[in-house]
Amino acid sequence: MSTPRTLRRPGPAVGRDAQALHRAAMPEFSGWLEHTAAAGGCARPIRLTGTIAAVETTTGRITRQLRTDELSDQTLYKACGNRRESQCRDCAWVYAGDAYQVLRCGLTGGKGVPDSVGRHPVVFATFTAPSFGAVHHRHVARHTCATRRRCDCRPAPCRARSAAGTCQHGQPAACFARHDADDPQRGQPLCLDCYDHDHQVVWNYFSGELWRRTKQAIERHLAALCRRRGIPFVQVVTGSGQVRRVPPVRVSHGKVAEMQRRAAVHFHALLRLDGVDPDPDAFVPPPTGITVDDLDAAVHAAARQIVVTTPPHPDRPQGWVVAWGEQVDVRRINAADGELTDGKVAAYLAKYATKATESTGRSLTRLTPATIDDYADPEGDHLARLIDACWHLGRPTGNDTASGATTADNRQGSLDAQPNAYARLRRWAHMLGFGGHFLTKARRYSVTFGVLRDTRATYRREEDDDTPGTVTIGTLTYAGSGWLTEGDALLANTAAAQRRQAKRIGREELAHEAWLTGAAA
Repeated sequence: MSTPRTLRRPGPAVGRDAQALHRAAMPEFSGWLEHTAAAGGCARPIRLTGTIAAVETTTGRITRQLRTDELSDQTLYKACGNRRESQCRDCAWVYAGDAYQVLRCGLTGGKGVPDSVGRHPVVFATFTAPSFGAVHHRHVARHTCATRRRCDCRPAPCRARSAAGTCQHGQPAACFARHDADDPQRGQPLCLDCYDHDHQVVWNYFSGELWRRTKQAIERHLAALCRRRGIPFVQVVTGSGQVRRVPPVRVSHGKVAEMQRRAAVHFHALLRLDGVDPDPDAFVPPPTGITVDDLDAAVHAAARQIVVTTPPHPDRPQGWVVAWGEQVDVRRINAADGELTDGKVAAYLAKYATKATESTGRSLTRLTPATIDDYADPEGDHLARLIDACWHLGRPTGNDTASGATTADNRQGSLDAQPNAYARLRRWAHMLGFGGHFLTKARRYSVTFGVLRDTRATYRREEDDDTPGTVTIGTLTYAGSGWLTEGDALLANTAAAQRRQAKRIGREELAHEAWLTGAAA
């Protein structure tokens, strides 16, 4: 075995282009490109050291072994896998593709989900937060643009008032500006002192509980309809062997959380109406007596009725009221007008699954007592006050040592039983109080991210190694993050962009060929 060549890197004063030329001039450059391909395009790949061995599954004998010190940089590169576009554009692109498949398969089937789900009634519902104070906004009464992404329609005045006075803090109570789509003033309160920042971060914090109860209310509404219409319940056998009678209809969802410009979370949810079968693995349509109109009515009824009163806090002993805003939009997928198709909705939601607080104009990392003063300010701008509200409300209180919660508490009442229900606000201060996942789904809605990742890993493994009866076992340790030089990043990311472009063109050519073949047939 030959001794690996030691990499002589240019000094720190050398520019990126010189670093790239130095790397490209090395004899092992093609091998370096090949073994960095898995992390090509990643902003901060993970560097690993150790050994990778191919082991026979029957005998346990090692048939092949690779040490990372035999590679060009004596390290193995792995993509960071960050879902946020602001942190790593390439890994977020992969995550968005997986998110698209998760959402799309729940609408059309595929990847283990039967195609019959494409005939189930589906609605696309948007649940927004209520108002916590007047903010600058852009409103277009009637769109005439070709696409909303590049809307150039003339908006209405922001907040026109016939009698424009001032608030109690001396700030104008009206705004006659016609804000552009990229106006940084959009989402900012007209008066920072009038705005209820505490209520907004509490709403973000408990919005997941509000959604959970809303989903339960939708299913209870549909179950009541089944009783009134004489649709029989279904007997199913639970995992413990007990027989239960359950409603003949359930709602499966895929949900994406989006951060608005005012930094309040709202939810986009795909709600699919399914039937219930004694076979737990079966996907059956809902009973004929329940239609998409009933699902639409159930969503509106639940959004109006469900209210969560949060536990007491020293700053507000009666707690806060958490409810949906007035704007609850429910639209049907694949309707006759063709405005909303399954592909458009899945792509729209997958885009938001890679974003967090970027829409507010700031991307934050988790805050600590050492860094909080750099971002939180009770007299600062809108985001600084929201972060300060999270940190202040999540402070240790006398309730931290209270013993209220027991294992016997049911889930509905567990909110009031927690010793300090606001303690984790500090953990999620960088997310302005929202601590949930940005993409969630019901268990039976669709395929999982884990299945998609495992399928991709299996494909790559089979593509790289065609030896049957062996498994690859890695003994690797963390060595660092990021490319060694800016020139390395330039070369690896450029090669990755070229591979993605080639794949995209290939898919377009295959789709065009399939269309021609279908047209000829």
